[in-house]
Amino acid sequence: MNHKQINFAFKVRHALNENLDNLPAPAVDRLAAARQAALARKKKDAPTRVLARQGVLAGHAGNFFNDPLSWLTRIGVAAPILAGVVLLTGLYQFEQQHRIAAAADIDAAVLSDELPPSAYLDRGFSAYLAQQQEPQQDSTQQEQ
Repeated sequence: MNHKQINFAFKVRHALNENLDNLPAPAVDRLAAARQAALARKKKDAPTRVLARQGVLAGHAGNFFNDPLSWLTRIGVAAPILAGVVLLTGLYQFEQQHRIAAAADIDAAVLSDELPPSAYLDRGFSAYLAQQQEPQQDSTQQEQ
C-alpha cells in the first residue's frame, strides 16, 4: 500500500468510528463480512527476527571456525597479539634495567667522589666544575 491508500484507510476508519452508534444493523453486518474477507486475503507477515543457528562472522559466512583448519585460523589470529604482548613486555623490562643501571652508575660516582653530596646542590658548583674541566682540556690539547 502506498501513502495515499494508507491515509485514505485511516480517514475511513476515523469516520466509521465517529458514527459507529448511528449505523444501521445491515450496514454493520456488511462491514463485518467485508472485514472478514479482507483478513482472509491478507498476506502473512514475514517474521522480523531470524534465529542464526551457527556463529557467523562478517565476510566469512560462518566458515571461519567451522572448516577443518579452524584451529590454524584461531592461532593465526591469536599469535600476532601474543607476540606483541611478549615484545612490549620485554621492551619494558629492558628499559627498566637500563634506568636502574644508569641510576647505579650515578650513585657510584657520587659515593666514590671526595666531595660531600651537598656540594652537588650548590649553584656555583657547576661553574667550578666547568673551570676545572677547561684546564684539563687545554693540557690534553697541548700534549697532542
